[in-house]
Amino acid sequence: MGGEKHKQEVEEKTATRGQSEVNKRLKYVSLVVLVFQNASLILSIRYVRTLPGERFFTTSAVVMAEILKVLTCLLIILLQKKFNVKETVLFLLDSIVFQYKDTLKLSVPSLIYTLQNNLQYVAISNLPAASFQVTYQLKILTTALFSVMMLRKSLSKVQWVSLLLLFAGVAIVQVQQDGNKEASDNSNQNYMVGLIAVVISCLSSGFAGVYFEKILKGSSASVWVRNVQLGIFGMALGMLGLWWNDGPAVAERGFLFGYTDMVWCVIFNQAFGGLLVAVVVKYADNILKGFATSFSIIVSTVMSIYLFSFHVDLLFTAGAGLVIGAVYMYSLPKAPGGSSSSPSSASSSTGGDDELEAFLPKSVLVK
Repeated sequence: MGGEKHKQEVEEKTATRGQSEVNKRLKYVSLVVLVFQNASLILSIRYVRTLPGERFFTTSAVVMAEILKVLTCLLIILLQKKFNVKETVLFLLDSIVFQYKDTLKLSVPSLIYTLQNNLQYVAISNLPAASFQVTYQLKILTTALFSVMMLRKSLSKVQWVSLLLLFAGVAIVQVQQDGNKEASDNSNQNYMVGLIAVVISCLSSGFAGVYFEKILKGSSASVWVRNVQLGIFGMALGMLGLWWNDGPAVAERGFLFGYTDMVWCVIFNQAFGGLLVAVVVKYADNILKGFATSFSIIVSTVMSIYLFSFHVDLLFTAGAGLVIGAVYMYSLPKAPGGSSSSPSSASSSTGGDDELEAFLPKSVLVK
């Protein structure tokens, strides 16, 4: 009897040790995925937007990413229902149509996320990739402030200091950029337009993320259903933006005008990158997410030097260093006894408990 109990304890310890090892490996995988998603999307958008020749319509790219996201989520839901089409249709009707009040709640964040997606194209088209990556971390500041105001969350002293450092770092980078321009810049790029676009994008990201979290408190809907709901509004609003901004040109040249293999890579990264992040993010704690964001800034900067002849001087290094340190400080856990205060920014496709942290890139999950 004692021998069997001892054997059972040994097996349980072995299983626990094995699970711990798997989780440790998944953490490293999560780190790689988060860094790649953070850096690759920005670099690839910058690359395709600075190539010579006629450019694709960014409004159509936003709509196409939404279409792919919705189709992917529908496929995942169908898979969850074991390819039972009837059950899937009835489930979607109940979740989206019959519970229309719940669906309509997502119209506001969907509108903001659609605006944000378009603004990101504008910002990255006019800003060096490294400068955008640094400046875009202001979304941590806006999300934190909106969380305090709308959700009554509290921040630790360390987090308040990190937000001040973050703002200071971004300000230093802007001063540096005022006197230096990317070697590949041309007359089609306007730094001030890009800066305004990224600031508005950060404000919208902070508000939408907190609003999304607020309306989803207690919601039991899955992340995939939330993405379908968001995607429906996103496609409709995206098409409206396309008609308003590029309607005549799209009618003349076609929806897919200018789509190259690289453009498709950008769109697929937007559509599937966020979904992938949502899958791996549950294996990454806040510190790992903060480290991933910080490391992605370094990757973006290094790659910008080689791809876009980006000039890094002491002022940019100091500003970026402050931002990297601030992001890491903000992700540190509060001292025991403190109230929860890590404001979440529902990234472009998360829902409920799967919401992404504020410093993660806006992506497929909530947009």
